[in-house]
Amino acid sequence: MKNFQNSFKVSGFVGFSEVRAFNTASVCRFSLPVSRLEKGGEERTSAFLSAEAWKKNEETAAFQTLAKGNLVTVEGYFKPEEWTDE
Repeated sequence: MKNFQNSFKVSGFVGFSEVRAFNTASVCRFSLPVSRLEKGGEERTSAFLSAEAWKKNEETAAFQTLAKGNLVTVEGYFKPEEWTDE
């Protein structure tokens, strides 16, 4: 059986971003709207991807790039989450 790696790379404009600081690290949660044209070029499919980036507190200057409207390229892996509504 082949060994598949869970990875992706996508570019888009940041929709929103929120930075939260903890004792030793900070996280920036942001949305990345992506879209593509369907076959024939008449219908566009769009979605918002939720992403988060973690940094040690000394290195949070990179989070300034993740401001609304900035074009970014994200490389990472998918971490599926399941929710139940009780």
